[in-house]
Amino acid sequence: MSRVVVGLSGGVDSAVAALLLKQKGHEVIGLFMDNWEETDESGACTSQEDWADVRAICQQLDIPHYSVSFAQAYMDRVFAHFLAEYRAGRTPNPDVLCNREIKFGAFLDYALKLDADYMATGHFVRRDETGQLMKGADPEKDQSYFLYMTKAAQLKRALFPLGEMKKSQVRQIAREAGLSVSEKKDSTGICFIGERRFKQFLQQYLPAQPGQMVSQEGEVLGRHEGLMYYTIGQRRGLGIGGRGDGRSWFVAEKDLKNNRLILVQGEDHPRLFSQGALVEQITWVKEAPGETGVPVSLKAKLRYRQPDQGMRLTLSDDETGQLIFDTPQRAVTPGQSAVFYLEDRCLGGGIITAAL
Repeated sequence: MSRVVVGLSGGVDSAVAALLLKQKGHEVIGLFMDNWEETDESGACTSQEDWADVRAICQQLDIPHYSVSFAQAYMDRVFAHFLAEYRAGRTPNPDVLCNREIKFGAFLDYALKLDADYMATGHFVRRDETGQLMKGADPEKDQSYFLYMTKAAQLKRALFPLGEMKKSQVRQIAREAGLSVSEKKDSTGICFIGERRFKQFLQQYLPAQPGQMVSQEGEVLGRHEGLMYYTIGQRRGLGIGGRGDGRSWFVAEKDLKNNRLILVQGEDHPRLFSQGALVEQITWVKEAPGETGVPVSLKAKLRYRQPDQGMRLTLSDDETGQLIFDTPQRAVTPGQSAVFYLEDRCLGGGIITAAL
């Protein structure tokens, strides 16, 4: 059987992935990735707590385990980009970059140094024998959106034991095996921020620049705390009531030049919808589905958990292109990823630079 290095986070998904691989007879090694070394708001180092859970899991499974710090690589390759995007007024998705640079970059390299045949994770995705990335069988948990930057050569060295499963099945397997993390709550939020308050976290690294919130006609409605704290389509936290026609206000645009947040009323306001988008930094798991300058019809997600949307992609060159949507899309957000699909195959994706 194969030697498999499993990325263990201290959560139930990766723990069950390790359990299933061992049950199949593989030689399993647990590897904890220490990517973030700062404390949370209570002063606790969450990575230490997760490492303790990893040790308990590996003792139960009777497998060797190691902790490796990728914190400097994470800071250089993921977090620096995260801050640069917010400085530029965009809303990045660092989990996508973390998968490319750390889990399928530094981690995979480390696993191969341990003479592993494969690495494995607890992602809810699948892949075929050619290295094509496929959606997880459970549409509610499919995580292919976050893995679109990986390449077929990397995926050929990866195993995804949970790809055919539902989350309820994973929990049940953990309970039946008596795993110590069977009831551990799933992590939420941005990978390195976790459950901390986002504004307070970001203020540690980027100075806030308050400014005006205005209507599309230019009427001053209030003050924003800094453009980086808001996203396109946002309703909550604006602090505006009793103005205009009484409907809720939504963020329609960030005016970076004048440091203004432009708001509109009503969730169906036309300025919240776009006919298309420009994308850059396009990458493909295997190869592009069409030729430069020739529109190709496909499905895409413009944010995680969004149902697949029909659209046409026209490549300008190898890394840039234009999307035209079959139906107008709401709250298209620069900095987020547009991820392309043909049925269950995740083809790749790119970063949204502008809504059209």
